[in-house]
Amino acid sequence: MATKTAIAGGSEPPKALEGALGKWGELTRFLSDVRAEMRKVVAPGRKEVQVTTSVVVITVFIFGIFFFVVDYIFRLGVDGLLNKLGGMQ
Repeated sequence: MATKTAIAGGSEPPKALEGALGKWGELTRFLSDVRAEMRKVVAPGRKEVQVTTSVVVITVFIFGIFFFVVDYIFRLGVDGLLNKLGGMQ
């Protein structure tokens, strides 16, 4: 109440109140921007979800097979190297 009187009287508001009002303005502007951006969001349709899911599943299998083959080749190489050095048999 005293602040309203001080502002109406022409004197400046306290620095703490000025900082709080500035932060409140930033928060409301941020929330307004968030709301505007959320209005632009479009949920994908059923067909698009099915297509992207199948692409992900196929890609995971391809990478799994690739890494299995690479791991197998490295294992053969390391086993051969250890056998030549007289280690494992």
